Amino acid sequence: MNKLAAIGSRNKILSAVVVGLSCLVALLPMPAHSQQGDMQQKMGDLKASMAKNKQALAQYTWKEEVIISLKGEQKKTQHFQVRMGSDGKPQKTSLDQPQQQAQDSGGRGGRLRQRVVAKKKEEYEDYAEQMKALAQQYIPPDKDAIQAAYAKGNVSFSPGAGSPNEIKITIQNYVKPGDSMTIFFNKEQKQISSIKIASYMDDPTDGMNLSVQFSSLPDGTSHVSSVNMDGVKKQLGIATQNSDYQKL
Repeated sequence: MNKLAAIGSRNKILSAVVVGLSCLVALLPMPAHSQQGDMQQKMGDLKASMAKNKQALAQYTWKEEVIISLKGEQKKTQHFQVRMGSDGKPQKTSLDQPQQQAQDSGGRGGRLRQRVVAKKKEEYEDYAEQMKALAQQYIPPDKDAIQAAYAKGNVSFSPGAGSPNEIKITIQNYVKPGDSMTIFFNKEQKQISSIKIASYMDDPTDGMNLSVQFSSLPDGTSHVSSVNMDGVKKQLGIATQNSDYQKL
């Protein structure tokens, strides 16, 4: 083999080695510090998005419709005018007319039935208010609470199934031990698209599931468009729709 041929052969071998090493490096796990930086970037995007939308929503008022159903039967509909309070929580004013007291249907039996119906109504309405109070601990998500969960190692990231631009952020033990909140975040639009929550009332066997959908206003502000709550044990459902956003 002449000298030029030998050099050419060595170059081919070297090129093959370089390509092989490149493929091997591509298959190796990402270094821990790189993964940590990527997670911190995603956390930063999420927190910045929530802070921006919280500030933007403070400039709006909107209407809220709440439908309460028991075992699939619609029991009550409520309407509110809503705006964000100084504490960052929604402040609601009822738009419904006060209900008139039902007239006495006469007789002891009629009054007894009225008391039984009133007692059952009071029970499910009280439970519905407890569900709403629990939901407010999750919605809207609190960036500081998420940061605290992240510091404890209770936050994980994975690709979302709905879109290549979607990130699934799962948070364990967010409000209660054993609960979970999954946030679907569009990394291109830098906005939350939906949230799934699995929690419970006072007793862990008394589960409550929440499904939250987000939409965008013309100026890009993200807001909760609908919330569906399911009180599993009592088969009580609460469906909320937000609409008619107007600047103050």
